[in-house]
Amino acid sequence: MNSEFIAMLDYLEREKSIKREVLIEAISTALVAAAKKSFSISREVRIDINPKSGQIRAFAKPIIVERVTNPQEEISLMRAKQLDETAVIGGEVEVEVTPSDFGRIAAQTARQAITQRIRQIEKNMIYEEFRDRAGEVVSGTVRRFERQDIIVDLGKFEAMMPYKERVSSEEYNIGDRLRAYVLAVENTSRGPEIILSRSHPNFIRRLFEMEVSEIADHTVQIRAIAREPGVRTKIAVYSPNEKVDPVGACVGVRGARVKNIVRELNNEKIDIIRWYEDPKELVKEALKPARIRTIEVDAAAHTVRITVEKEDLALTIGKRGQNARLTSRLTGWELDISEDRTAAQVFEQQVAGAAQELVSVLGITEQEAKILADGGMNSLDVILTVEASDIADLLHCDLERAEIILKAAMQHTEK
Repeated sequence: MNSEFIAMLDYLEREKSIKREVLIEAISTALVAAAKKSFSISREVRIDINPKSGQIRAFAKPIIVERVTNPQEEISLMRAKQLDETAVIGGEVEVEVTPSDFGRIAAQTARQAITQRIRQIEKNMIYEEFRDRAGEVVSGTVRRFERQDIIVDLGKFEAMMPYKERVSSEEYNIGDRLRAYVLAVENTSRGPEIILSRSHPNFIRRLFEMEVSEIADHTVQIRAIAREPGVRTKIAVYSPNEKVDPVGACVGVRGARVKNIVRELNNEKIDIIRWYEDPKELVKEALKPARIRTIEVDAAAHTVRITVEKEDLALTIGKRGQNARLTSRLTGWELDISEDRTAAQVFEQQVAGAAQELVSVLGITEQEAKILADGGMNSLDVILTVEASDIADLLHCDLERAEIILKAAMQHTEK
């Protein structure tokens, strides 16, 4: 049994990084609980394990009495004097109570208790080591899958990445190396649990802190992050030092810094923008390259109203509303985006005015005047440059009527 104990102590100390003193204390406690019934005296029992030889001895402290009535708790004065000459009635004396077959007892009854104690020690070590590491990025290997959750081997410990913390566009296979954000370390009834995430916005924050030295030393600050995992992230950066370009620092020479992060995120797109305290400027920056026609802040409704040209509307809103949605999250303002109808309204008014002039001069109906204007014949000068057949084609009338209309235009011009 001694050699087995020493081998077990060596293995656990080497492989599990549990100190030998802690192991011996755990084993001693387990042996007391498991084999107490085998001791001749069971009062205040302690187990002594020699850490080098593995020899196990049991000791107890019975009460010294004149005449023994409870052998499990008491010892006679005569026997106590043999152990300690200073022994007196009512005192205590330490007596070795190791049974002759204690090695067999320990092997048979203590193994399970020892294993449970070692597991508890390992769980405590996990919690102690990781409880202050929430918010860090760690590296590990995909060990197995439990339903849709991923169990990640971090070396000495295992962590779990729940399904909701995964990136839907990423595929994970057993043996894959990955980095993840330590979302939480929870001490549950089942023991400590290390929860990882690759979808949390702070994963992006930590990656930038690791890659961009200016962020690590606070020369550049990350003011806001908005993310749709696996698709696109917008990040707003700022530097109190006017000589430092915060966007350039994050992008790096030839985009080297941001490329490393994009590679880690499996080509998730990252928009890095400059932070402005003014919500107007911040929204404009976040919506680039879309061109803003007008922008108005409604502080009461906490809304920014934006108008853009028709051709910029789709770009501003983005595919499935993604650009507008991320901008809203990044800035903290609701966005109300609409097409700028000013130019269209001016054009419509011009067409209506031209049509009205054609009605009064040419003696045609409003509908006919609108057809001519919509077809490009929106003034008398233009009509004088076309043929009667062109007018007939637009109005779907005979050539004679078209010639009358053209003649009316010529007569008005001559006047």
